[in-house]
Amino acid sequence: MQPGKTIANLFAALLLASLVGGVFFVFGRPLWPERRARMVILLPIDTIATGSVRKACLAQCLPARFDLKLAPARPPG
Repeated sequence: MQPGKTIANLFAALLLASLVGGVFFVFGRPLWPERRARMVILLPIDTIATGSVRKACLAQCLPARFDLKLAPARPPG
């Protein structure tokens, strides 16, 4: 292979790499997105305080009041 073809292939590879890098730079998204934890707090089930499950109910069977002591406080932020 002639030195001119080697240099041309090197410049073509650098151009392709800069083009791919430029696309990622312009759109601003990494290849692997940052993982974020999604936490769900499960409360203990108390059917008398939270609601009832009956087959006879055609609408929602919910109590008149909700015991706020069962639900933890919302974290700040």
